[in-house]
Parts: sequence; structure tokens; C-alpha cells
Amino acid sequence: MKYEIKKFNDGQVTAKIIEGGNLDLKIRGNSYQDLFTIAAIKEAWDAENAMHKNAVATLTILCLIGQRSDRRFYKAESFDLKVIANFINSMKFDKVSILHPHSPISLALIANSEMISHFQYVEKTFKALGHPVLVSPDAGAYKTTHEIAEKLSADLVPSNKVRINGAPVISIQGDVKGKECLIVDDLADGGRTFKFLAEALKAQGATKVFLYVTHAQFNYGFEELKESIDHVYCTNSFKDITDTYVTQYAVL
Repeated sequence: MKYEIKKFNDGQVTAKIIEGGNLDLKIRGNSYQDLFTIAAIKEAWDAENAMHKNAVATLTILCLIGQRSDRRFYKAESFDLKVIANFINSMKFDKVSILHPHSPISLALIANSEMISHFQYVEKTFKALGHPVLVSPDAGAYKTTHEIAEKLSADLVPSNKVRINGAPVISIQGDVKGKECLIVDDLADGGRTFKFLAEALKAQGATKVFLYVTHAQFNYGFEELKESIDHVYCTNSFKDITDTYVTQYAVL
């Protein structure tokens, strides 16, 4: 299937089907612009394939926008992931695949959805570094990191963060003295939490600390991270990064 996209000066997006067939879309999905673009393509495809009942439409989202807004945090506040999921559901794709969603709530809200595992990218990083100790940054990441550690036959050290009088206090539940560590998580916004964790790991004797995240935003750059994290590994699901401090795995 082939299509073309036209963007108007006011931001409107329109799509035209050039060649028929099954629809297989892959997008970053980290912006509302992306979602409206695929909606235009899907609407045009639906019109073209109204009489072709066997045609299949699939969507791959590499970095789902709003995935951390997976509940209503405060009274009278919008449930943003639900809004986004309802919009995706309105397109009626036969299958929606999502790369390493932040929580199972995304899969529960989006119809016909499945998770694309990030395991292969963690495995590449793990082997490139020579089998470091895996570190889960918080309780929420522990289950997923534990499953990865079992597959890799890797040592795993859990950590947790609490705030006391507004200041982060990190506890590390394991011995990292004289060892290299790899923090594994789903996404990094600013990355300051990982900086504090790396400092705590090195204070307990870790020789080097590396970071893997699937979705790499790093909205404030890398200068602070470089003070305690030796290198960053990630996919380009959110954006392309050109910095020797970062190793990216291409997913788009």
C-alpha cells in the first residue's frame, strides 16, 4: 500500500491512497500531529477498501504520547492517556503494536493492542558492556527488569527512591562494590533521577554506571548526566540523537 501526505499552511493534514493493499503504518506516535496524520491515512484507506473485507490495517507506535499519564492524578483533572487511547480506538485498526509502553494501562485502554518488547536492545547493551550488573531504578521497573535479568542470567540489584523533606533519598538493595552497573528503564524525561541513582551506586563502590532507556527524551541535555553516568544507550523511538555520549538503536 502506498499513500501521500499533504500539509497545509494552517497545520491541516490530508492523505491520499496511491496504491491499494493492506495498511501497515509505523510511526513515532509521540505527538498529536502523528496521531492526526495516521487518522487521515486510515480514513482514506477505509474509504478505498470499503468493499475489501479481507484487507488488514495494522499500526506500530514506537513512543506513545501521554503514556505516563496513565491515571487521573488529581480530582477534576483529565485522564490524558484515556483521551489518546479513545482517539486511537476510533480508527479501528486490526492490530496496534506499542514499543515498551510505560505501563500495562496503555494496552488495557487501546483495543487490539500488544507490546513490542525492548529486550533485544537491553541484550545488545548488556553484551556490549561485558555483562554488567542490572539495576532497576524503582519498584515500578523491578518486575520487568527481573524478567530481563533471568533471561540474560544477569545479576540484579533493586533500588528505590523516596523523598524526605523534598530531597530524594535512594536505597540500593545489593552489593555493587567493584562492579559495573547498567540501569534499565523505559523512558527518560530530564534524567535527573538516573543521575542521583548513579551517584548513589558509585558512592557504594560501583566502578562505572551506564544507562539504558527505550524512549530517550533528555529534554535538558546531557551535561548533568555526564557527571555520574558513563554512557547512555537508547532507541531512537522519541528522536534521533547525535552525541558521542549516546548509543542509539534504530527502530524507525
